[in-house]
Amino acid sequence: MKVAIVGAGWAGCAAAVEATRLGHQATLFEASRTAGGRARRVAAMISGQPVALDNGQHILIGAYSETLRLMNDLGVDVDASLLRLPLTLRFPDGSGLKLPQLSAHIPAPLDAFTGILTARGWSWADKLSLLKVALDWQLKRFQCGPGQSVTDLCKGLTPGAMASLIEPLCVSALNTPAQRASGQVFLRVMRDALFSASGGSNLLLPCVDLSALLPDAALAWIAGQGSPAHLGARVQSIAPVTSGWAVTTDTSAAFDCVVLACSPHEAARLVGGSGVAAKAWLAQARGLQFEALTTVYVHAAHQHLNHPMLALHASATEPAQFVFDREQLGGPAGLLAFVISASVGDSATLTQQVLAQAARQLGLNPLEPVQTIVEKRATFACTPGLQRPAPEVAAGLLACGDYIAGPYPATLEGAVRSGLAAARRLH
Repeated sequence: MKVAIVGAGWAGCAAAVEATRLGHQATLFEASRTAGGRARRVAAMISGQPVALDNGQHILIGAYSETLRLMNDLGVDVDASLLRLPLTLRFPDGSGLKLPQLSAHIPAPLDAFTGILTARGWSWADKLSLLKVALDWQLKRFQCGPGQSVTDLCKGLTPGAMASLIEPLCVSALNTPAQRASGQVFLRVMRDALFSASGGSNLLLPCVDLSALLPDAALAWIAGQGSPAHLGARVQSIAPVTSGWAVTTDTSAAFDCVVLACSPHEAARLVGGSGVAAKAWLAQARGLQFEALTTVYVHAAHQHLNHPMLALHASATEPAQFVFDREQLGGPAGLLAFVISASVGDSATLTQQVLAQAARQLGLNPLEPVQTIVEKRATFACTPGLQRPAPEVAAGLLACGDYIAGPYPATLEGAVRSGLAAARRLH
């Protein structure tokens, strides 16, 4: 089959590779000149020297089985490209959770329970409340009412346990604050990361830029199969025709099927203009609410962190939840990346707030702002009871992406799984 795949983000790259492996002729269109979608490289300058940044800091975990399998299949050196660490949520004062160093060899969930019992700076009340709540999740088979939020799930937790563990985990995994984040989706993430396979909770921190981590390899692989991607080619419209679908960029070409691997906004534009009967799908795609994500890159000359990643105490005036030392992750010396999940505010204000936060919580000064990247539609708001669009839009028209119906929030694993599933639905 001749298949047009619109969008070369992680979902589109996965769909293109899988469709090609299944014997289809896949043609990948991407409006940008760089593959990766919302997880891609961004060019910047530090002291007059070009550097590759990312449009946001993305963390993989050991439970991302499909993403890791695809990277291996494409010839990516996973061990060199990702720094594997036990799950660690340590703050600058040394307090917080760190699972055992050999967590990959300790049966889950014993590694998580061990980490809770040995967490620094937590009272016994904090630890016992966490163990009690975690056991209750297990007894209920990680299920809850569709209308429950993460805050609802954690009513038995002490404020200290909530602030030191649940809130940073929730906002990093779902990019949605705990009080309005889906309890059921959070439980699925917790189950797969902490209570399933050993090593599932390991942090996998990228040591290369996000485009190099998977999209570049995917494009090289499909090009080697005779299907080079069309970068800088925005799809203007799609339309059903007698023989399948007409896809129009600068020119028009005919395909048997179309896979929309672009943003929900762009997918809705193309579906709405196609004339197909997809009223319910369009309503769900257009009804999604979004959360912003901001990354503030700064240069701290001759200064570095004690760890590649630290959690930060976030507030309305000190908004960053995490900071990454990019020097320890293969980047330039002194480059730090501060992450504000579910961010609110303009770029200039957030930058100044982060600089003040870095000085107070980390003792870093002076700092030189490098670049602040605000992704206003970084992820969908993962709220309780959310009905997400289905992968089937119409006959011969599919959609994939981290926003499509599935058990995961807006993560790289969710995008890859959706792309693979779309390719396997082609017929």
